[in-house]
Amino acid sequence: MKRLTALTAVVLSALTSTVATADPAPPAAPVRAAIDFRAELQPIDGFGFSMAFQRADLLHGARGLSPAKQREVLDLLLSKDKGAGLSILRLGIGSSTDRVYDHMPTILPTDPGGPDAVPKYVWDGWDGGQVWLAKEAKAYGVERFYADAWSAPAFMKTNNSENDGGELRPEWRQAYANYLVQYAKFYQREGIGITDLGFTNEPDWTATYASMRFTPQQAVDFLKVLGPTVRASGLKTELVCCDAAGWDRQVAYTEAIEADPAADRAVRTVTGHRYSGPTTVPQPTDKHVWMSEWSPDGSTWNESWDDGSGYDGLTVAADIQNTLTVGNANAYVYWTGASLGATRGLIQLANPGDGYRVSKRYWALAAFSRFIRPGAVRVPVTNTDPALQVTAFRNADGRRVVEILNTATTERSAAFSLRGGHDRQPEAYVTDGTRSITPADIASTHGTTLTARLAPRALTTIVLD
Repeated sequence: MKRLTALTAVVLSALTSTVATADPAPPAAPVRAAIDFRAELQPIDGFGFSMAFQRADLLHGARGLSPAKQREVLDLLLSKDKGAGLSILRLGIGSSTDRVYDHMPTILPTDPGGPDAVPKYVWDGWDGGQVWLAKEAKAYGVERFYADAWSAPAFMKTNNSENDGGELRPEWRQAYANYLVQYAKFYQREGIGITDLGFTNEPDWTATYASMRFTPQQAVDFLKVLGPTVRASGLKTELVCCDAAGWDRQVAYTEAIEADPAADRAVRTVTGHRYSGPTTVPQPTDKHVWMSEWSPDGSTWNESWDDGSGYDGLTVAADIQNTLTVGNANAYVYWTGASLGATRGLIQLANPGDGYRVSKRYWALAAFSRFIRPGAVRVPVTNTDPALQVTAFRNADGRRVVEILNTATTERSAAFSLRGGHDRQPEAYVTDGTRSITPADIASTHGTTLTARLAPRALTTIVLD
């Protein structure tokens, strides 16, 4: 017994010695920054804007903008070569609120006599300038026309007003569904196919202007009426829901839709705004998801790129990056393309007069929308520098795009291992305080490695192939 114990001690001593003197494991290889163009994350449906509440009429010259200047602004918003090439136009479905430049004509101005009475629709072929703008957008190549209602007609609601919230009366659900379908049919008559149709805007918030409340369950109940109505109409339009004021608040609406088979069948695209805070989670769905409205808050017109105000160009660039990566959004729709006064829109129109001014917010959005086209896919990026926000995309035509936002106050150098595609001399464009998608000789490829010198507090767009 003692011999066994001694032998055991010798063996244990030998094992302990071996472990103690063995070479330590080699350190883990450092993670290399890389972009994998062979893989796919979410597809990109496009980038967009709205000119609802008579803003399209302003662009058409209601306050003195000449045809020549109108064309310049249209080019800025819609041209793929001269401007942003925005590819989604969000239209506002009628509201008779009479605020200055915040009026949208309704197609059903009076109660026909009850929910089962024959409605007396009216159509002026203008729709606050939106018909004209939609036709212009179509001529530029826009294919996604997204129509959304802020409110049902007043007589369909519990508060008998298009403003100040209120709810849709249950007995008017079918009539409201018919109303929305008729709006799309009027646009079809004008040669514009409404591809995406929404029945509510910010159902979780009561505004003093046109607004209407829906709980998640009320939204589901209405979808079960609207879905079959749209399918029976013969229109080639799909439904979106629910444009909640906050991306986080939209989650409850998304979950309610996903949990109801009929509502789930009715909805093609989940839509949410992001006024309540930054995007922090993806929506709980496999459907396409759009960030369908946002502009930063602020009390003055601002043309700055990086002034710390929270409504400058760099703020918008960072929000786009975050929404596409954290939120996995398939589209990014900015609130207003052009408006008056202290607008946080992209462009400020003279009031009155024949002129306009362009913000750095515009250039932040354009740096994405001009190069990342509908049908592109986002691809995985391994980024090792926390000061850099990096996204990458592969377009349907094979062009590859890398967007790098340097949030540091100093120049950074970056090198990425590229996987997939032919690696040729890239084009690079810089947007910062003094440049607006300005070509710059700052990027190159060597074999499968992309290197770039990144200006401080700047957005660098790199295009390969």
